[in-house]
Amino acid sequence: MFNNIGVSGLVLILAIALILFGPSKLPQLGRAFGDTLREFRNSTRGMVEDVEQPEQPAANEIKKLT
Repeated sequence: MFNNIGVSGLVLILAIALILFGPSKLPQLGRAFGDTLREFRNSTRGMVEDVEQPEQPAANEIKKLT
């Protein structure tokens, strides 16, 4: 999706963001974007770990009951 942006396109996007939001809002927007991305990665990592781990055998359930 973003493979063909290049440096000039990135500079243009950042300049437009600076004009729209102003210099005081950009750090807050960047921080919010980073937090959102971090939370997304953590949640997808948890989902992948759940899928990769095989379920515990039923023997553990039997041991709990006795």
